[in-house]
Amino acid sequence: MTFKHIFKAEVNWTSQKNAVDSSKRFYSKTHQIKIEGKPAIEVSAAKAFKGDPSLYNPEDLLLSSLVSCHMMSYLYVCSQNGIEVLEYSDNAEATLEVAPDGSGRFVEVRLYPKVKISNTDQIELALDLHHKANQLCFIANSCNFPVLHNASCEVFKN
Repeated sequence: MTFKHIFKAEVNWTSQKNAVDSSKRFYSKTHQIKIEGKPAIEVSAAKAFKGDPSLYNPEDLLLSSLVSCHMMSYLYVCSQNGIEVLEYSDNAEATLEVAPDGSGRFVEVRLYPKVKISNTDQIELALDLHHKANQLCFIANSCNFPVLHNASCEVFKN
């Protein structure tokens, strides 16, 4: 049986005149994303695309979604396999290519999860479970580019 869930987001943007040179056609990229019951997020374009570099941009948010979803999927499969995860960190990277016509797309994402577990005998299984987590990850399953994993695992030592 398939279950469907609906997620909603609202975007709000207002035109701001370019104070530097009103003859140029330039629109501010800064806007607000609202999700019911949650704090609003101020968003802009990436600095490379004339956005406000102090704000999140859609590329940041897509990569953040992948990192977060993979971690939650990984923790789920570890719990199903009796692996006690004590720490999890990741420093992911996304590669975006922009074509001469201005269109662009992510061509790959690389995750670098570092996991600390409690049992030395489970290191190999803990590493293998990143593949299962990727198969379950809602966000990775929605992407048309590869999500690659360069995982490491060690036993937590006090």
